[in-house]
Amino acid sequence: MKAVVTIGNGGYEQLHYGDVAVPTLNPGEVLVQVLAAGINNTEINTRLGWYSASVTTDTAGSATAQQASAEHKTDGGWNAATPFPLIQGTDCCGRVVAVAPEGDACLIGSRILVRSCMRPDGFASMNNVWMGSDFDGAFAQFVKVPASEVFAVQSDWSDAELGSMPCAYGTAENMLHRAAVRAGEHVLITGASGGVGSAAVQLAKRRGARITAIAGKTKMAQVRLIGADHVIDRHDDLLASLGEDSVDVVVDNVAGPAFGDLLKVLKRGGRYASSGAIGGPLVEMDMRTFYLKGLTLFGCTAWEEPVFPNLIGYIERGELRPLVAKCFPLDHIVQAQREFLEKNHVGKFVLIPP
Repeated sequence: MKAVVTIGNGGYEQLHYGDVAVPTLNPGEVLVQVLAAGINNTEINTRLGWYSASVTTDTAGSATAQQASAEHKTDGGWNAATPFPLIQGTDCCGRVVAVAPEGDACLIGSRILVRSCMRPDGFASMNNVWMGSDFDGAFAQFVKVPASEVFAVQSDWSDAELGSMPCAYGTAENMLHRAAVRAGEHVLITGASGGVGSAAVQLAKRRGARITAIAGKTKMAQVRLIGADHVIDRHDDLLASLGEDSVDVVVDNVAGPAFGDLLKVLKRGGRYASSGAIGGPLVEMDMRTFYLKGLTLFGCTAWEEPVFPNLIGYIERGELRPLVAKCFPLDHIVQAQREFLEKNHVGKFVLIPP
């Protein structure tokens, strides 16, 4: 089969498109023909080794450094050492084409989404592994996954639209679920034009929240169209725009220099949820803001059990709007990731295998 194999930490030269063997199934697994695979920050971060404690810059800065002088990061994986060579790809819309012996043959032919975040020790444990980071993923014509992680979906959306959903929308739903966002609450969402941010806007809106979003000036109108009640230019002064103690929940995938102000705008007893730090992983925090206001901070990597089944239901009932910014052939992955890092788009980029 054709696949993109990432051979180590570094720049785009680490992405090799070519022929590899079709995966061989183990008991309990299914073989999925990949119909569409979205692009996410995590794939770029893993290639760059951005999760290493030695990296202190934002994703864009790390990309520039690695392209100029590639350096292997032994602790560069999000969870453990990245198992290079690796087929990345965390999002997958596909069709089941084979099941392991004694598996459920009724799955064959189903159009499915793969739950990217898997809990091998059950949902009572926070241990989790991710397709495309901890084992081979969907930047290929075929991928094998546990049968328990494929979810049939009945929808008239295109493969690309479905392929844009799992990681971004699962991650956003998990943050809202963990933070227990309720109708009528005021929710501030950073990076609202990105994959996770735009998903969070839609998902918070379906919960009945009042949404203030942060986005670049050229993207503000599009963010309003998907559900934001108010949009702030990302270069504006957040405290001047909102005032202290004005927000119930912050959903943040950016972090960076604005982190302190994000806590200041939270009301007493407010909640902050994060699943990323594309604006920079090291932040300044005034502990007095944290404990005097009685804030709760949620780190959100492991998805809770209801998250992905909920997402499938939202899709099937038409409660979401897919946001595919652009599709690329799989062998154009370098071009796709270059454009992704330019951050001129709203929504998701999607790769289509041959």
